[in-house]
Amino acid sequence: MQIRVDLPQNAYDITIAPDSLDAIGEQLQPLNLGQKVLLVSNPSIFKHYGERVQKSLESAGFAVATHLIPPGERYKTLKSIQKVYDTALQNRLERSSTFIALGGGVIGDMTGFAASSWLRGVNFVQVPTSLLAMVDAAIGGKTGVNHPEGKNLIGAFYQPKLVEIDPLVLKTLHPREFRAGMAEVIKYGIIWDADLFDRLEAAARLNSYHFINKELLEIILQRSCQAKAEVVSKDEKEAGLRAILNYGHTIGHAVESLTGYRQINHGEAVGIGMVAAGEIALQLGMWSDRDAERQNALIEKTGLPTKIPADLEVEAILETLKSDKKVKDGKVRFILPDRIGSVSISDRVGEAVVRTAIANCR
Repeated sequence: MQIRVDLPQNAYDITIAPDSLDAIGEQLQPLNLGQKVLLVSNPSIFKHYGERVQKSLESAGFAVATHLIPPGERYKTLKSIQKVYDTALQNRLERSSTFIALGGGVIGDMTGFAASSWLRGVNFVQVPTSLLAMVDAAIGGKTGVNHPEGKNLIGAFYQPKLVEIDPLVLKTLHPREFRAGMAEVIKYGIIWDADLFDRLEAAARLNSYHFINKELLEIILQRSCQAKAEVVSKDEKEAGLRAILNYGHTIGHAVESLTGYRQINHGEAVGIGMVAAGEIALQLGMWSDRDAERQNALIEKTGLPTKIPADLEVEAILETLKSDKKVKDGKVRFILPDRIGSVSISDRVGEAVVRTAIANCR
């Protein structure tokens, strides 16, 4: 299955195919990506899949260097990027060379940022291994690292040449990470695709890969990737519409940042953030109690948290929101639901409303 991200100057394909890791070298050959490749991953992912990917690349004639980054959001820093540069320099990667991200969203974001800035830009390929990366982080060209004061404040828009998705790698994904990816899938149902939301509601269980049948997994991957591709194709660099992809991420990023990226992972934070955004929408009369209940019930069915940790102070959350990258003209922009399948962007949410929403999410 192929989905086109149809951008005027940087169009590329998302390929979804079982066992495609073994064909990655063959897939890259027609794309004119140079002979030297830097494969970036983390130790656990590389242990499972690195040898297969490296063998496929070498069989296709690529010279492969590798660089491993420890797992975890706390390593998503400029210091880690410097080490990627060091490996690229040691292996004499050139402007025609390619950086390949083999891993989840953190690896993809960092590899893409390194590729965007090494020699002012080299080729970049995404091979996502987590559900969250497959349906969201690997698509659309957002790359970057965290600043100590906020998530993803340093980065660039830099599109990959290919996104290669092998659904079978999800077999080794930890259930908690699978649930984290499901937060982004639910997000697409709320912002773009009501039918996807309905299909998720109809599923008996969503909290682990092993409870998802093949047909539903195909729907999850295809519909989520299609939604992301359609939004990005209409607005590559977040001039307007693309901001809706941040649904659940405003308060979610604050929670993630304030817990030091250790207590709560990204998908869990997005789940909490969607509940909070739904609370704000309820207070503003933007959507119905029934739709809010449906959203929150689906998040709970997926096994995601819905409550802001009790030890996070309201003032700290409000202060963190002010440094969010979505702030415009000093105003925090919230993505708020009108109904299942549709959202709006608003910078007119008063502080009192946010405080009440946070209180209601305790």
